[in-house]
Amino acid sequence: MAAGSDDIQALIALMARLPGLGPRSARRIVLQLITRRDSQMIQLAQLLDRVAAGARECLTCGNITDRDTCAICADPARATGEICVVQDVADLWALERGGAFRGRYHVLGGTLSALDEIGPEDLRIPDLLTRIEEDRTAEVILALPATVDGQTTAHYIADALADTAVAVTGLAQGVPIGGELDYLDDGTITAALRARRRI
Repeated sequence: MAAGSDDIQALIALMARLPGLGPRSARRIVLQLITRRDSQMIQLAQLLDRVAAGARECLTCGNITDRDTCAICADPARATGEICVVQDVADLWALERGGAFRGRYHVLGGTLSALDEIGPEDLRIPDLLTRIEEDRTAEVILALPATVDGQTTAHYIADALADTAVAVTGLAQGVPIGGELDYLDDGTITAALRARRRI
């Protein structure tokens, strides 16, 4: 296969569009896969095919899984009465990577934004409020971005729960203004979670 093959160039271009990769990194990865076709490329292609066919959102929290209910929601030991609310699945995975939180999650799928005309009904906020009531949740931890839209969303949820017995807290130290959880190190996430404060 020539280096100028249309399929190879298309694969490089597709890989270059992935987060954290540029054209040079994509070329190196594609070359690595091609030269190790049997040990890496075929296995990767098979896994990608299976994930593409089976990946879906957890019906309870919105995490990505291959079942109707993800392993976190299905684990009875995680029924601590705490729900950690995150913007997207990348944030959930970042918190899980740190291992400091042992409760359950709720993925909103974004944040409120007047400019983009994203309201509560466009996110999984109504599902969250229903879930909190049905599960008799004791604490909701708002692990949302330290951005204007993230804080607007946090205040909206806190206001919606103001007349309930649910404690509403947010991440504390270590999360910079405008910071996203997926880009923070595990120690910072753990410290912010442990030092959470009431909203």
